[in-house]
Amino acid sequence: MSFSGRKIIIATMHHKEKVIAPLLSSELGLIPFVDSTIDTDVFGTFTGEVERVKDPIGTLRDKCNKALELSGCDLVIGSEGSFGPHPLLYFSPADDELLLFIDKKNGLEISERELNTYTNFNSSFVDNESDLIAFAERTLFPSHHLILKAQNDERTFLEKGIREKSVLIEHFNYCLAHFGGATVETDMRAMCNPTRMQNIQLTTEKLIRKIKSLCPNCSTPGYSITSSIPGLPCHSCMKPTKSTLSHRYSCRKCGHKNDHIFPYEKEFEDPCYCDFCNP
Repeated sequence: MSFSGRKIIIATMHHKEKVIAPLLSSELGLIPFVDSTIDTDVFGTFTGEVERVKDPIGTLRDKCNKALELSGCDLVIGSEGSFGPHPLLYFSPADDELLLFIDKKNGLEISERELNTYTNFNSSFVDNESDLIAFAERTLFPSHHLILKAQNDERTFLEKGIREKSVLIEHFNYCLAHFGGATVETDMRAMCNPTRMQNIQLTTEKLIRKIKSLCPNCSTPGYSITSSIPGLPCHSCMKPTKSTLSHRYSCRKCGHKNDHIFPYEKEFEDPCYCDFCNP
């Protein structure tokens, strides 16, 4: 299946096309475009004016389907990011990026995820200028923009996309005079955050590799890992451990499956990870 020469809409209003479009063009031969009249903020904003009512994949699917509807195109790609503590590295902030590729013509839906700690995501309440400047320096300001709001209340005062020190201090002094301080946050919108933009590019690269992976049975794009199967044998007692023995690849169209054994190039697990040798 070839996508070469087909138009694809990128469902964004935050300039994500800067990193997504070149890859779609060079790697898949697609003709990407953006429709500036599509408002993706109606599905939720990082600052809370619009609550994201669905989970990330549901929100992303709604965003992509709306872009398809309004543009009349039959091919779309969209991105959704979530930020918070890493699920395993609890004290580290994480960027969880999700991309979705929908081909209505061929009934395809292919997604990819990238979760890492490469992010400046942070927020703090400040009531003096020195703490404000220290926060700004920690979070890579001014290349990464900031948000100020009145003590966690975006309804009273909210200023996004701050990228100049003089403007930051001006808005802070207003908040200090009227509210006794301000909540300062990193602006996580893609066009305001180069680090996030790099993660979106990384996720796009992963998604394209998945799209290029064809089912050996029916040649449908998106043949990829759908589950990990435990059971890697312990090097000492040879009993199965909880560590991954194989990855299962599946085709969402024809259902063909294939197991790739020893995906991490190790045939035995260290006994320290064995429930029998080290209960």
